[in-house]
Amino acid sequence: MNIKNTSLCVGVIMDGNRRWAKSRHLPVFMGHAQGYQTLKSLIDWAKDVSVGTVVAYAFSEENWNRTKEEVEYILDLFRKVLTTELETLIEKKIKVSFIGNISRFPEDLRQLMRSVEEKTSEYTAFNLALAVSYGGREEIIHAVNTQREEGGLCTVDTLKKYLYTADLPDPDMIIRTSGEKRLSGFLLWQSSYSELFFTDTLWPDFSKEEFLGMIAQYHQRQRRFGV
Repeated sequence: MNIKNTSLCVGVIMDGNRRWAKSRHLPVFMGHAQGYQTLKSLIDWAKDVSVGTVVAYAFSEENWNRTKEEVEYILDLFRKVLTTELETLIEKKIKVSFIGNISRFPEDLRQLMRSVEEKTSEYTAFNLALAVSYGGREEIIHAVNTQREEGGLCTVDTLKKYLYTADLPDPDMIIRTSGEKRLSGFLLWQSSYSELFFTDTLWPDFSKEEFLGMIAQYHQRQRRFGV
């Protein structure tokens, strides 16, 4: 399948990790570990069809309310990934950014995030934005409050400058796995005209074939802005 669109921005709600683990009688942590492997694969699939940006919903504001053990596992997984994958990210020339309320993370993890952003900042061919400690409502409130502090009239164009995604394109399409058909606070401002794709497949089982099928379907849709 030959699909090329270097400007395409794809948002992904990676849902179903815990259900995947439970269905296999595994600890829920194993679902997150397998979900990470699927994200790594999706990055390669996206690069193969010249998608320019992937925004992945990795950790929501609400996820802080999960058990202490699960949250600590996810934070340790972030640490491991940011430490061990940096060389690969540089090798593949992937620019990484983190969007969300980063201040909630431990200082060592914030430093790792900043380091990865700095060391990959020169790359332009492919952007990976990880939404962490992210909530769409919180993002809008943060943007409004920041603009109020700096002064000036609040408009659609000016407010966009204060969003976590100020340097990213709005998503052309958003994929959600696991059968749920809602955005759950993901890119609420930015998704006004996004094409939505839902699948019953749990995130760890999401395949290249399904991804490419959605990309092909996107190109067959007639997008309407404001209608």
